[in-house]
Amino acid sequence: MSIDVRPATVFDDVRAVLGPKRPDANVCWCLSYRIPSKLNNELRGPARGEYVADLVRADPPPGVLAYDGDEPVGWAAVAPRADTAFARNRKIPHVDDLPVWSLWCVRVRPGHRGQGISHALIEGAVEFARSRQAPVVEAYPLDNGGAKVDLTMAYPGLLKNFEAAGFRVAAETTSVLAGFPRVLVRRDLR
Repeated sequence: MSIDVRPATVFDDVRAVLGPKRPDANVCWCLSYRIPSKLNNELRGPARGEYVADLVRADPPPGVLAYDGDEPVGWAAVAPRADTAFARNRKIPHVDDLPVWSLWCVRVRPGHRGQGISHALIEGAVEFARSRQAPVVEAYPLDNGGAKVDLTMAYPGLLKNFEAAGFRVAAETTSVLAGFPRVLVRRDLR
């Protein structure tokens, strides 16, 4: 299997990875950290997908997709931190004033997990940010210490996967998800 990671510029492919089975369902669409909480709560059903369709048409697109041939099999959200809720998050500290990019969601479709796709997505997201002159990419993965994590709540990624991709722990956070602490990790691109 050869995985290709590309900018998320095709809405149907983003929908295949993030979209609901029913168009009226209120799934995340990876908007929770991208938009203000009030707007996130107001967007319901198909309006969520329409909002993401607009993001896909924007520059930069909202993340990257992993493909196995022509089939989209994974997603990673990556954007300038200043354009996300992490710019104002009190539980995740700012290490410095660099215009860092945040990588906050890594999702692999069922049936494709356990094949290294999350590793390809992390590297692809870093390369995408690098192509946009990001000086640093940071992420906020779970420090699960090897314990099992419910896949629904594993979207921030696992610390070991980010460390394998050259990220280093830069700060502790007060954020906890699924019972596990989240840590702030960074990969310097300068």
